[in-house]
Amino acid sequence: MARRTKEEAEETKKAICLAALDIFCEKGYSRTTFDEIAKRINLTKGAIYWHFRNKADILTEIIRKGFTISQSLLSVNLSQVNSIYDLKQHILSEVKLIQENKIYKKFLFFVIFQMEWSEAILNKVGSEIQDIIQSGEEIRKAALRKSQANGEISDSIDIEELSWILGSLHHGMIKNIISNNYSGDAFQLVSSGFDLIIKGSQTKG
Repeated sequence: MARRTKEEAEETKKAICLAALDIFCEKGYSRTTFDEIAKRINLTKGAIYWHFRNKADILTEIIRKGFTISQSLLSVNLSQVNSIYDLKQHILSEVKLIQENKIYKKFLFFVIFQMEWSEAILNKVGSEIQDIIQSGEEIRKAALRKSQANGEISDSIDIEELSWILGSLHHGMIKNIISNNYSGDAFQLVSSGFDLIIKGSQTKG
């Protein structure tokens, strides 16, 4: 019974977060109320308060779960990125995930385009987001350094700079996908862009 109760509580928290994300995307974070979240999933406002003290706690849970779940769904985990090929597959996996998973796409749209990043919110979740970003950057650089040591990338290439270029391709394309600014084959565009950048960094001979 206790296990079922815990599972039910987790399901309720998940439902609250999904409802909140929907309304955050529709109205914005600051204009969303607990009453609206509760009404969306037929709960009382008190039931929302049972699981979350305030909106900032809901937002924190959405951000934590969003990034955690995305990593578990990617076909190439960051910890397994050890080569140029692995790095490309990881980037393409995220493009595919955004295209196929509507909730993840909505989550990114909200975080990138709609969230009002006040100082109070950044103090609460900013360090976690920064840790996630830095972790991805360091693993990307590590994969590129291994590729350079193996002779796949020219010794003259600055790995820090190459990592930033690939990161810009990755994040720029993600923004275009979630905002529906690019109507072509995003998967193919990212793949071709990655190949062109890497080709320019490889040892000539």
